[in-house]
Amino acid sequence: MRPRFEVAQVIEQHGDQVNQLGLNGWQLRTLSAIERCRTAALGGHIDACTDCGSILLSYNSCRNRHCPKCQGHKREAWMQARMRELLPVPYFHVVFTLPEELNALAMHQPKLVYDTLFAAAWQTLAAFGKQVAVQLGMIAILHTWGQNLSLHPHLHCVVPGGGVLGNGAWQPIRTDGKFLFHVKALGKMYRAKYVAGLRAAGIVDRALFDALFAKPWVVYAKRPFGAPIAIGAKQVVEYLGRYTHKITISNHRLQAVGEGKVRFGYKDYRQQGRKRSMELSQLEFVRRFALHILPKGFVRIRHYGFLSSTAKGKRLPELRSHFEVIAPDGVPVKSLHRRCPCCKKGTLITLEHFDSRGPPAWALGGAKKAVPCVVA
Repeated sequence: MRPRFEVAQVIEQHGDQVNQLGLNGWQLRTLSAIERCRTAALGGHIDACTDCGSILLSYNSCRNRHCPKCQGHKREAWMQARMRELLPVPYFHVVFTLPEELNALAMHQPKLVYDTLFAAAWQTLAAFGKQVAVQLGMIAILHTWGQNLSLHPHLHCVVPGGGVLGNGAWQPIRTDGKFLFHVKALGKMYRAKYVAGLRAAGIVDRALFDALFAKPWVVYAKRPFGAPIAIGAKQVVEYLGRYTHKITISNHRLQAVGEGKVRFGYKDYRQQGRKRSMELSQLEFVRRFALHILPKGFVRIRHYGFLSSTAKGKRLPELRSHFEVIAPDGVPVKSLHRRCPCCKKGTLITLEHFDSRGPPAWALGGAKKAVPCVVA
């Protein structure tokens, strides 16, 4: 069902007041794109169904990765690609979290803080892999938010429960497959790698470093997925899809927008995930949302080890041959998104594009063709 309220509404209602938040140009451009997404301002296109002949008018999407309305297609495409890369081994979900002492630095130098997070997480896992003489693989996805939109940078990492030996053979980390590595040991090395990365980047704040070493760093490892053959490759990939193209807050979480306030639902993980509601002023809501707009061109999904783009072209075919598994063909993603919403059978083909001035008269029903189904 279409949500009652949208993030775009909140941004639109404040207009010039957003400039009071001290946002940079890229953040303002992103907010503007979200506000105009699927409106006449971006133009649109006219599609026709090959089966029932319906004519559909659709406004263009902004395609911004921070937009709550533009992630479905990208998520499906990413999941389809990962289906071909799964191996019949356990997969572990490991989360690397940054302490709140780094939030101020993240606000002023986000690229440095997040790049160092990726590097420290992989350096930590790679070092543990070397102890057992294997090259691990990792898919890492950056999230910067907590449920209440506060700044909470962390990496969701999916790690196969084994690695590649020097001769190209597969070696499991543990025969029982119950866990990957000790999380406390991971946390200590992760902290050391991260602080070393900050120092290498020229950060020499002694007070900050003392605060970072004053408490343990959290590395959380969930129980492993079973091997994809046992539980189904689709289930593993769908689990990954929950994290890959997730955005700060979905429109469905908005409960009320009006009178200068926004109320939204969230899960309180300090109370075992109990569902609660939070109310913020609209301007504060926009400010918190903007905290999670990543720097221009920043890559938030990264692949490492034998799953990296340079290695998997060679390693994955070898490993599939070793396990005697065949990569699934899958269903072309495009076909899932070009089905006619009227008859549910036909395929949509694009007849014409139009700009912000609007569609031509014939598409609105004023010319030769009737318009049995119109989607705006």
